[in-house]
Amino acid sequence: MARILFVCTGNTCRSPMAEAILKSKQVPGVEVKSAGVYAVNGADASINAKIVLEENRIIHDHRSASLTKEDVEWASLILTMTEGHKAVLLDQYPEASDKIFTLKEYAEENQNPDIADPFGGNQQIYHQSFLEIKENIEKILKKIR
Repeated sequence: MARILFVCTGNTCRSPMAEAILKSKQVPGVEVKSAGVYAVNGADASINAKIVLEENRIIHDHRSASLTKEDVEWASLILTMTEGHKAVLLDQYPEASDKIFTLKEYAEENQNPDIADPFGGNQQIYHQSFLEIKENIEKILKKIR
């Protein structure tokens, strides 16, 4: 069983989209969750994230969650949206360093290592983030199966 945890800042934009995209692939033996390093528990996904997911026929009921030690222990793979998120996790959970990567790093994407934060942006910016996340998730599917 692979347990994949996506991590971003507030757990309302990027990591919920990543969680929804991977869940929509219905990969056997893969569980998926998301959390934020500075999230407030219980917030809804951002409206533009929900719109972009709906446009892509992905249904995802989401409530934000702050990253916990239990989440880190639960995960067999932790994929962050930025190098900054990865650094925070490595600092707080050095014992988990062997399973913490940026999404792009794990996808072997050698350009900009970060997924840009669409927070506060318009629907087009969210759409761009969605496509970038989706493209990188498709690259890692073989690795996680």
